[in-house]
Amino acid sequence: MSRIAVVAFSGGLDTSCIVSWLKEDWYGFDEVVAVLVDVGQEFDLEESIARGTAAGADDVVLLDRKAAFAEEQCARAIKANALYEGKYPLVSALSRPVIAQAVAELAVELGAEAVVHGCTGKGNDQLRFELSFKAVDPGLRVIAPLRDRIWTRDEEIEYALAKGIPVQATRAAPFSIDENLFGRAIEAGVLEDPWAAPPEEPYALTGSPAAAPGPSEVTIGFEAGVPVSLDGEELPLVELVAKLNALAGPYGIGRIDMIENRAVGIKSREVYEAPAAIVLIAAHSALEDVVLTKDEARIKRGLEQRWTELVYEGLWFAPAREAIDAFVDKTQELVEGEVRVELRPNAAVVTGRRSPHMLYAEQLASYGTGETFPHAAAEGFIRIAALELELAAARQRATTGV
Repeated sequence: MSRIAVVAFSGGLDTSCIVSWLKEDWYGFDEVVAVLVDVGQEFDLEESIARGTAAGADDVVLLDRKAAFAEEQCARAIKANALYEGKYPLVSALSRPVIAQAVAELAVELGAEAVVHGCTGKGNDQLRFELSFKAVDPGLRVIAPLRDRIWTRDEEIEYALAKGIPVQATRAAPFSIDENLFGRAIEAGVLEDPWAAPPEEPYALTGSPAAAPGPSEVTIGFEAGVPVSLDGEELPLVELVAKLNALAGPYGIGRIDMIENRAVGIKSREVYEAPAAIVLIAAHSALEDVVLTKDEARIKRGLEQRWTELVYEGLWFAPAREAIDAFVDKTQELVEGEVRVELRPNAAVVTGRRSPHMLYAEQLASYGTGETFPHAAAEGFIRIAALELELAAARQRATTGV
């Protein structure tokens, strides 16, 4: 009986080398299936198939998950205003459970002995892949070749060249890039020095803010907390995100350079591009400001942070994430309306918001003629609110003799 391994294949340096390693003596698989899951990344299918075939894959399978990724992971991240450590919109963390689930399901269908990923032992993605694999089928064997043997980027490049595997990474530009509909994650090379400014070379979704065009406006429509239209045109979320990436990217919006705390206990320097994600989260948050009650907003802010941490740490399939989403979905029932955003160099600025369900009431908040706030009630409200403070102050005076 053939020994089959199914690889989560990106077409990049790591997974191309891994396909080849799996056929060699230290693993010795008879058949290797490379699975390329489309979550909205830019890639040349023919080149990816050629790379996988050159590496020794018996089959390169393409699975289209773009729409599902947008409608589930991206939509939920927007509703949760998900920014890890206040900055990172979970680009890679969102796609990993989609990829892992697709790979694991195919492995089960093929009767494979193992599923394989290209993550190192010091990254977050090993958690995201392996916890997702276990959620789909706890009995699947998982192989992580880059944990089994430590390879430097230069060693991998040399190996690929020796094996005739065409790869884009070079010793001069050894960047490791992960990409999906929601953005791009860039690391390695000069970026490992936190003092070094990121070069322009690895950026693809965004332009330099210094060369940005003049300011422009977009209007984003929401229903139940999910973006549904752009400038009055109704669009599926997968198309809306792609179109907004193209509009906001030239302004440098969504360029993120941060030192983040990885789940494995180290700090890493990460550079991201996520123009649409940053615009949509800013717009969604602004719409919530005029719709949610004070307590809904306060409770949700705390849960947003925990939701973001769970997903960042690979726990997409955890009951806790699902429970938080149940609360979030309830808060989003009336998050409907439009938000106007001005696109400026390196900034998405909300300039207007409106909803048929606003709790904001101009006649109460206004200082102009015709306002209706019940000023006379304020004195009594203050007296009631002050009771505990007055009692505490009296107790303090009594115990200190002051």
